[in-house]
Amino acid sequence: MKAATGELNLTVITLIAIAAIIGFFWIMWPNIANSINKQWGNISGDYSGMIIVERR
Repeated sequence: MKAATGELNLTVITLIAIAAIIGFFWIMWPNIANSINKQWGNISGDYSGMIIVERR
């Protein structure tokens, strides 16, 4: 019986951890998507056909 209880506790902890990760991304995804889109727009919009390498 102790083994079954321990296994149930581990399952509950795992489910709570998965729910926390999903909840985090559920809340943060709009910010992440906006950031990716802005960076993609900067990369796509600034390309003029030439690659410039800066040397310092």
